[in-house]
Amino acid sequence: MQETKKTCLHGEHVKLNAKMEVFAGYDMPIVYQTITQEHNAVREDVGMFDVSHMGEFIVKGIEATIFVDNIFTNQITNKESGSVTYGMMCYKNGTIVDDLLVYKVNQEEYLLVVNASNIAKDYAWVVQNTDNFDVTVKNVSEDYEEIALQGPNSEIKMLEILNIDLSNLGFFHFGNFEFKNHSLLISRTGYTGEDGFEIYADSKAILELWQIFIEGFITPCGLGSRDTLRFEAALPLYGHEISDEITPLEAGLKFFTKIDTESNFIGKTALLSQKESGLTRRVVGIELEKRSIPRAGYEVYVGEECIGYITTGYLSVTLGKPIALAMVDRPHTKRETKVEVKIRNKRIPGFVRDKKFLKKKYKTKGA
Repeated sequence: MQETKKTCLHGEHVKLNAKMEVFAGYDMPIVYQTITQEHNAVREDVGMFDVSHMGEFIVKGIEATIFVDNIFTNQITNKESGSVTYGMMCYKNGTIVDDLLVYKVNQEEYLLVVNASNIAKDYAWVVQNTDNFDVTVKNVSEDYEEIALQGPNSEIKMLEILNIDLSNLGFFHFGNFEFKNHSLLISRTGYTGEDGFEIYADSKAILELWQIFIEGFITPCGLGSRDTLRFEAALPLYGHEISDEITPLEAGLKFFTKIDTESNFIGKTALLSQKESGLTRRVVGIELEKRSIPRAGYEVYVGEECIGYITTGYLSVTLGKPIALAMVDRPHTKRETKVEVKIRNKRIPGFVRDKKFLKKKYKTKGA
């Protein structure tokens, strides 16, 4: 049996009496006080997450840009150094290896940040596709620890607590900063629908930062609220809205693919074919008309026909009503389509709606 891993902040979570559970092979905090309290801290003020379990790969070489362009669905060739780009890696059949962030250091160096549960699989897939490219790929996941500081007051708190001014750091951009002789890579990114930052550094720096943030009354948040927050912002989670059985088009993520450009990437041919033949299903939003929780895996019906399943569902903390993301067969994907979700032995009525459960509050240029 594989030994459970611990991040450098594990002892801090235990000190705070967090409820711990194994996630992606790591013993991680699920909740410290209540999910609702932590969720609201991020929506209304600022909260922080230990995301040191995420995976990081460095791609280097004179053909680094060409290589990343070949394995990544989104456009990076025209992006400036210091930019961060969201997208996916796909198999040849168009289904998703993983979703990830690509940090462009320069034309010959990139940092890929992947999901914790997929590190080994992703690394093997990236390496096997380096043939014919003059690049090297290194798994540096053990070298990085990470804190995500999220919420509308994140920028203010970074200045007040660390004296780091991030007012000029653009959305989906990163920079290198110094704090007490520690080197920090900070990006204006996150997974909550709020403004915020992700801070990458070595274990000593991250441990010191966490303790400083706690002393500065930043609310620690667990994976429970991380999921409720990302869900309200309709951000996909691997194994739910995206997987090796789902394509970006079915997930509603066409915007993050370059299939309408001349650029090629692994899986593009299959996605073009799917686009031309027409989708048979896609992820939609669902709202229930009664106060029941539509959990992942529950079946969705129209009449006696099962037309899909819930990928993620909650009683929304922010909206106070039961909503869900669901993979639904066409032609039942149109808004206002009446559906029922099977919860236990009952059919709970609802309807198809847009996935904009929450207005995202990212800081864009001029904001």
